[in-house]
Amino acid sequence: MPKIEDLFAQADQMGLSVQEVYLPTGCQGIYNDKTKMICLDPRMNQRQQLCTLQHELIHAEHGDQGCGQSTLMRKAECRTRRETARRLVTTLEYKIAETEYEGQPWRMACELGVTVQVLKDYQRFLDECAMAAPLRNRWCDDLYAC
Repeated sequence: MPKIEDLFAQADQMGLSVQEVYLPTGCQGIYNDKTKMICLDPRMNQRQQLCTLQHELIHAEHGDQGCGQSTLMRKAECRTRRETARRLVTTLEYKIAETEYEGQPWRMACELGVTVQVLKDYQRFLDECAMAAPLRNRWCDDLYAC
């Protein structure tokens, strides 16, 4: 899993500025493609900062224009959440945390250093792999081979 310092370095390499800005309730981060700026709410804890910065960097990589209710924007948000989870959680770490904490989401998320939302997004990804595997005639020893 990347460290927050790695993500700040990635932002710098991409030519993005990262600023701390008090954002409205419910909003932890924003990416503005026109200004190449990521705004992060300074009230977040370390796990939230890591997950939010990764999320906004993925929006930047794809040149996403912002959040909204259009189908295209909703698809971009779903893609970004899935990619965020896959970059921040490894299969091995997930398996260990799931076993150790008997599937308790909050404890697993803390162990993995991510938010519960990112953990749930990763679980959704695993579920999608499990459903898609038979359709693609995959031969997997188990669900986690995806």
